[in-house]
Amino acid sequence: LKAFERRLTEYIHCLQPATGRWRMLLIVVSVCTATGAWNWLIDPETQKVSFFTSLWNHPFFTISCITLIGLFFAGIHKRVVAPSMYPLPPILYSLNK
Repeated sequence: LKAFERRLTEYIHCLQPATGRWRMLLIVVSVCTATGAWNWLIDPETQKVSFFTSLWNHPFFTISCITLIGLFFAGIHKRVVAPSMYPLPPILYSLNK
């Protein structure tokens, strides 16, 4: 059991740098999508033209939204959340008592 806990701790420790990069990518793309959506919604032209024309007029929002959807289809939600689903390392068990 101790060997399993040690191996699990090593595995989680190895995931942390990659998880940090995926989280940063998700944050950047989410902020870009939110910024593009805000600009898209406050544009007065958006109400006057068709949906696809308004998307064509706002390529930043369109590209960032497609990128965000693509990241979720690629499984970024699993890469960001998976390491936090494992139990605490043994050293932290003794600190929580």
